[in-house]
Amino acid sequence: MMISKKEFYTQGNACPVRVVLYDNPDIVPKACILYFHGGGLLYGHSEDLPRTHLKRLTSAGYPVASFEYPLAPAADLRMILSSVTYSINHYLCHPEQYVSHKLPYVLFGRSAGAYLCLIAAAHGVLAEKPAGILSYYGYGFLCDNWFETKSSYYASLPAVSENCLKAIPSEIHTSGDLDTHYSVYVYARQTGKWKSLIYKGREKFFYLDYSLRTCDFLPCPLFAAHCTGDPDVPYAEFLALCDKYHPSRFLCAGNTHDFDRDETSPDTAKLLDETLAFLKKTVN
Repeated sequence: MMISKKEFYTQGNACPVRVVLYDNPDIVPKACILYFHGGGLLYGHSEDLPRTHLKRLTSAGYPVASFEYPLAPAADLRMILSSVTYSINHYLCHPEQYVSHKLPYVLFGRSAGAYLCLIAAAHGVLAEKPAGILSYYGYGFLCDNWFETKSSYYASLPAVSENCLKAIPSEIHTSGDLDTHYSVYVYARQTGKWKSLIYKGREKFFYLDYSLRTCDFLPCPLFAAHCTGDPDVPYAEFLALCDKYHPSRFLCAGNTHDFDRDETSPDTAKLLDETLAFLKKTVN
């Protein structure tokens, strides 16, 4: 099975971002998936989605447009969310750059990317609402403390010094490799400084504008997946998300954050099965 791949940059916004578009030209498309990668808003790039996911999605009629976005700490949450909202609206205003004709769209994110999808849907000004949201181990800063206190899991790893911040660019950039940027995330979680690296404003506006605490309804159905022993995003955060929005849910027993990176795991196969069942039910 062939997956075609093309790249381009969004134009017209303050910070053009790279888009990688995956498609199976032999399959009639049903909806376009707009994907945002994870990495704690501090690292990552648009080619992190496993090949198995791309094959399953594109062969079922869902081309995937994977977007980058400005990374913290050079960019703050306001700029990051503005970029994500612009990218979504770029698809809505210029669908011909993505697909042969305008299609419904689904937001898909893993970890921080899922957070951005949820916040964009809840607070962003979108030209049209999505048909659905796929949140793989996402969050909405619904539970207290975990994102601004030291993580016991990361504290068990070798200590990373503040000097790691000097090794990454100070100017705005939209991709960050593991070898240069991952240490910043480890440092952020070891020290409890993650929130202060991604957000510089007043506490009140963090919860109003950049969490889901004030959002009682999402504009579309939600699919949420999580691991019960997730060391990055607490299981309690997933339960709070479920209590608030009653999503279609997928649970994995274990203690891995991005459990679906193991493409041979039965859990990954089942997750993709249930993702496709949700899409079939949601996309008209």
